[in-house]
Amino acid sequence: MESAEIARRFLRFFEERGHTVVPSASLIAEDPTLLLVNAGMVPFKPFFLGQRTPPYPRATSVQKCIRTPDIDEVGKTTRHGTFFQMLGNFSFGDYFKEQAIPFAWDLLTRSESDGGFGFPEDRLWATVYHDDDEAFEIWHKKVGLPEDRIQRRGMADNFWSMGVPGPCGPCSEIYYDRGPEYGREGGPVADEDRYLEVWNLVFMQFERGAGAGKEGWPILGELPAKNIDTGMGLERMAAILQGVDNIYEIDTMWRILDRAADLTKTKYGRDARSDVSLRVITDHVRSGTMMVADGVVPSNEGRGYVLRRILRRSIRHLRLLGAGDERYLHELTAVAIDGMGETYPELRSDAAHIHTVIDAEEQSFLTTLRTGTAIFDASVEETKRRKEPTLSGVQAFTLHDTYGFPIDLTLEMAAEQGLSVDENEFRRLMDEQRQRAKADAAAKKTGNLDVSVLGSLLEQTGSVVFTGYDAVAGEARVVGLLVGGASVPSAGQGSEVEVVLDRTPFYAEGGGQLADQGVIRFGNGAEVEVLDVQSPLSGLVVHRGRVRSGEAQAGDTAYAEIDVERRRAISRSHTATHMVHRGFRNALGESAAQAGSENSPGRFRFDFTASGAVPLSVLRDVEAEVNAILIDDLGVHASVHPIDEARKMGALALFGEKYGDEVRVVEIGDYSRELCGGTHVARSGQLGLIKVLGEQSIGAGVRRVEALVGIDAFRYLAKESVLVAQLSEQLKTRREELPERISGMVTRLREAEKELEKVRSQQVLQVAGELAGGAEDIGGVGFVAHRVPDGTSADDLRRLAMDVRGRLSGRPAVVIIAGVPKDRPVIVVATRDEARARGLRAGALVGVAAKVLGGGGGGKDDLAQGGGANAGAIDEALGAVRRTVAAA
Repeated sequence: MESAEIARRFLRFFEERGHTVVPSASLIAEDPTLLLVNAGMVPFKPFFLGQRTPPYPRATSVQKCIRTPDIDEVGKTTRHGTFFQMLGNFSFGDYFKEQAIPFAWDLLTRSESDGGFGFPEDRLWATVYHDDDEAFEIWHKKVGLPEDRIQRRGMADNFWSMGVPGPCGPCSEIYYDRGPEYGREGGPVADEDRYLEVWNLVFMQFERGAGAGKEGWPILGELPAKNIDTGMGLERMAAILQGVDNIYEIDTMWRILDRAADLTKTKYGRDARSDVSLRVITDHVRSGTMMVADGVVPSNEGRGYVLRRILRRSIRHLRLLGAGDERYLHELTAVAIDGMGETYPELRSDAAHIHTVIDAEEQSFLTTLRTGTAIFDASVEETKRRKEPTLSGVQAFTLHDTYGFPIDLTLEMAAEQGLSVDENEFRRLMDEQRQRAKADAAAKKTGNLDVSVLGSLLEQTGSVVFTGYDAVAGEARVVGLLVGGASVPSAGQGSEVEVVLDRTPFYAEGGGQLADQGVIRFGNGAEVEVLDVQSPLSGLVVHRGRVRSGEAQAGDTAYAEIDVERRRAISRSHTATHMVHRGFRNALGESAAQAGSENSPGRFRFDFTASGAVPLSVLRDVEAEVNAILIDDLGVHASVHPIDEARKMGALALFGEKYGDEVRVVEIGDYSRELCGGTHVARSGQLGLIKVLGEQSIGAGVRRVEALVGIDAFRYLAKESVLVAQLSEQLKTRREELPERISGMVTRLREAEKELEKVRSQQVLQVAGELAGGAEDIGGVGFVAHRVPDGTSADDLRRLAMDVRGRLSGRPAVVIIAGVPKDRPVIVVATRDEARARGLRAGALVGVAAKVLGGGGGGKDDLAQGGGANAGAIDEALGAVRRTVAAA
């Protein structure tokens, strides 16, 4: 039975029993405590906690999930994986154990011809929480499972939570006995390789507090209602129903593994180490594909870091299998898209975007891998010079943070050099970085507010009505007033407050559009200056600001008014972003997908996927095309449609954005059509003018364009015109001839600089013979120490050091040359074989000098370079090296 059919049967079974089929949520979690969705129940968490009223009493879904705590174990076993699909049925206070358990038994044991999975009853076992007599009785008396096939287990095994504070409860797990060839008798408590878990029924009735591990954390109390949350891993179920040994051999994963083996000319099952690499590649390519499809792009923080680590681990394992610098991820990604495309059609429609992001990350890492390896070699040299057995965690973190080295790559390369790595220090630095990123992301939306307080407020008042599409001001009622994250009845002048209204014209930051600003006037005369507006929970709008007069009171009437000029300027920028997006797609193809934006007054930036730099000619063409559309003064219209209908209309759905069943479509004539909840102008002509300032890379496969719109664009061009007029006057050249005139001047200047550099280099090297002839004898070692004139390049320092060393043939010799090429001192040390035989190595000597200069350095035994910050200490540094040579 194919994976897609397993999912269809599951959903159909529960739909026939009154459950609403809910599409998978994005992997990008709305929950600020999570980077990525890691369980099937995550999208329903507010319903379990009672923060929001569920729109249905029963639900069923196939949810995409990512879990990475055990990422280092992926590949080493056949059980671990990062991406998985969780089949689940849910009850929100509707039914509980007495129906959930029989539902599961019915679907598992029902014949395949009757829509079930056809499991033989005598090979199924169940576990229950150690004191859950109710579940035990249901299994035994209602289902008919023999008592000896029902086992009791403790909190670590049969009490489920998300791993963070939130809903939790005892669970009952269903296991399938694969037979004696897979392990020993005794049920799940004896052998979980033989007895394979296929379904976990969680009786969600408690709320847990903070704490690490699978047990020992506090239970804070009961939830508002008793709920059901079940989870069946699709991949594990497929392994059983397809008759294969593990998840890596099921239909959707084997295709990737088989193609990776073919590309690297490796045979799966022949060598244990190669098998590990093939499994890592298989899992990570599939996970990376799904993450990119949901809008994640590689970066060094948050979920972007998770994606980068996953992709780079797969590249590393391809290299271990002999791929070298060959780029295989494109083809493997295509296999993943084909295998998962039936269940997730968006993979096929978004394939160009997915390939662009992953291809760029592969190219970027292969490039930095070469540079990073050189840095690693220098770190190893320095560690060995100090006669230390361990590479510092700081060095490992730098390799990761700057050069994108996965820690396991650093560990392996260090082991090859006979060194270990301070993993504890590395993990500490990584945790600090992750916590900063996570805190920043959560704080942006929630500020100092407690999510539970917000959820309670939303539950009491209902969703806030946004009136800002049609109005810039309006009456409202103050339904919430918070100071320092806590609800208060009133707040005096000067207080920092968060205000929640029942209706508002203020646009909350989202979709790339900055928040409105303005003022809320209370019925009692108090005024709150609104500085920011956020939507920390769907349906809730929080106005952040300061009480500038009077006393703001909860429950009062209010008049909310936005800054109209700011809104108009932002709306012009947002409409311009849509038009520029369409312009780049027209110029570069549909793979130029939006990857982010920021629409601020008079200025906007637009991020999009592209495999390389965008030529200046393309920027100018897009700018000209968009400005031509402005002249046509096209109408801008917004309308609401079902999501499927909107997609059939050709409306662009942007990566990383979350959409409901009903979506808003913004159309600019026939030129642009996108799903968008932002505010826009009424006609394209209201933008006036767009000026593209330029483009740059902001990450692997992602480019950023910045542009001005309206009066800001006009002012920029006016300033440019004045500048061109001044240049024309000074150079006595007509405007249209300026580029050629300036190009000629730059060419002549560069040629003169090259000649000057050549002369300077010759002058420096002319002293080589004199320096060699005047070498000081220190205990039989020829020693030369020399400072060159400031401004001499580092390349010339190296050339001079090697030239002098070459003239001191036949004897031990150490040459140290110092200079200040720009604003920082540089030291180069060169040694001959005979000196190295006496223990005088260049890498060690340059370290002595660099320490005096307040810096560092490294290199090989025969030639090394270092530097520092204190140019005034050069003479002292030369003296330190001389004393080291004398002491050798």
